[in-house]
Amino acid sequence: MSSLADLPAAASVLLEEAREEPIILFEGPMGAGKTTLIKELCHQMGVKENVSSPTFALVNEYEAADGNLIYHFDFYRINDEREALGIGALEYFDSGRTCLIEWPSMIPNLLPEHYLLVKLQPAAEGEERTMTINRV
Repeated sequence: MSSLADLPAAASVLLEEAREEPIILFEGPMGAGKTTLIKELCHQMGVKENVSSPTFALVNEYEAADGNLIYHFDFYRINDEREALGIGALEYFDSGRTCLIEWPSMIPNLLPEHYLLVKLQPAAEGEERTMTINRV
């Protein structure tokens, strides 16, 4: 992705990959574009409300145009996995609903067996940002 103009196409590719997998993990350093990509994914799923990173709430809930719920997690600030357990993370992950998870490295023992892993790498000067998608 060389610019924000490429974001809709990247999100479309990701949504196509995610049709059979409701759990999507987003890895990348601060500023890599995780939340920006999630905003575009939610936009393409018809979410009307404001999409923002749930850094302090840990989880935000959105409703897609088809009525399905989307759960957006940001585990950046947690100190240990018990905080994620305290908000019912496992129940969310087992719900069959779309779960978009930023900073999954903070909860390695709670991750489901199967998911899509999206790795974002910010662009070095003069280069494009990269996005890789792997099915785990």
